[in-house]
Amino acid sequence: MSARDLGFALLVILVWGLNFVVIRVGLDDLPPMLLGAMRFTLAAIPAVFFIRRPKIPLRWLLAYGLTISFGQFAFLFSAMTVGMPAGLASLVLQSQAFFTLLFAAMVLGEQVRMHNLIGLCVAAGGLLLIGLNSGIGMTLAGFVLTICAAAMWAMGNVITKRVGKVDLVSLVVWGSLVPPLPFLAMSLLLEGPQQIGQALENISLNAVFALFYLAFGATLLGYGLWSRLLSRYPAAQVAPFSMLVPVIGLSSAALLLDEQLSQLQAFGTILVMTGLAINVFVGRRRKLAATTASPNH
Repeated sequence: MSARDLGFALLVILVWGLNFVVIRVGLDDLPPMLLGAMRFTLAAIPAVFFIRRPKIPLRWLLAYGLTISFGQFAFLFSAMTVGMPAGLASLVLQSQAFFTLLFAAMVLGEQVRMHNLIGLCVAAGGLLLIGLNSGIGMTLAGFVLTICAAAMWAMGNVITKRVGKVDLVSLVVWGSLVPPLPFLAMSLLLEGPQQIGQALENISLNAVFALFYLAFGATLLGYGLWSRLLSRYPAAQVAPFSMLVPVIGLSSAALLLDEQLSQLQAFGTILVMTGLAINVFVGRRRKLAATTASPNH
């Protein structure tokens, strides 16, 4: 990987890692469903006027938008509203990697290998430790909602796998057209016109910054650069960088929000990261060994 592209990869990880602190800032002023509606409206418009729609059936575009965009962030924003710390959210959300494995096996018939199961068990043990420590800087409701967010992200991943090769930026931009109306409907139902009006009337510069960061930084810039990297390098070379997201998320939350982990939560964090590492790096070594052993190389 060139020095320039390495810089891009680290920039994406930094932007995505800080994303959770920024969400916390946005939620301080805006209710979760309204924040979601405004975030994805900004991400979609005006970008849809400059980026072609992905060449996939409308039903798959809707399914993608309703899972990875609406479902994931409706649960995540709600989780952080009811007591999920930003740092732990960045970590627990990475359980999507294992939900993706399970859903892909059930829906697409993909094979789950032994190292995947080992990684899953190790990470599940870490998540159990974190969940059992609810009440120590984290609510059980927040933890469960974050797990639900991870499952929705995984469903979106499986849909992406199902549609095959597609321009990731185009999919993200056009998929962002789907969630604003469901978010707005949920906002009217759960938050009500009065709360919406008060939030918009008293919106702060911090909330405006959070909205622009989430829409243009985390969504458009992040996925734009990530798509560039995936188009230039093997996925196995790019994917491990995503493991740094919870490292940045936990560090930035501790530094900027003064979030602290209990000893058991810290041990659970180590187990989750270990499980992710087993899943990513053992699989990468297997592919490398298979490629080296192939008579065609």
